[in-house]
Amino acid sequence: MCAAVLSLEAITLGLSTPVMITVADVAPGTALPIGIGLAVASLVVAGMLRKEWGYALGWAIQVAAVGLGFLVATMFFLGGLFALLWATAYFLGVKIERERAAAYAAFDAQQGS
Repeated sequence: MCAAVLSLEAITLGLSTPVMITVADVAPGTALPIGIGLAVASLVVAGMLRKEWGYALGWAIQVAAVGLGFLVATMFFLGGLFALLWATAYFLGVKIERERAAAYAAFDAQQGS
């Protein structure tokens, strides 16, 4: 689920680039690396979620997306929304993995009896 959140967030971050240029009057030389860079980083990190440190990078992208609100005020809302989706997916995934490990342990204990 976290990879899906990052993939959808990449679209939003990429589309924030023209908004930064046209609405917020951010220079294209600044807006392009920030918007497109965060979009590409989101997609790359979505592929790195097999490693635990990939999730730390995902949290960093959430902070950057909310921080983008200082350039485009709407990103405070959108970044916060994606951060909420990310947190929900992350903590739900942790809960599922914990319950799966407990179920396997209980099954193994039952088979050993």
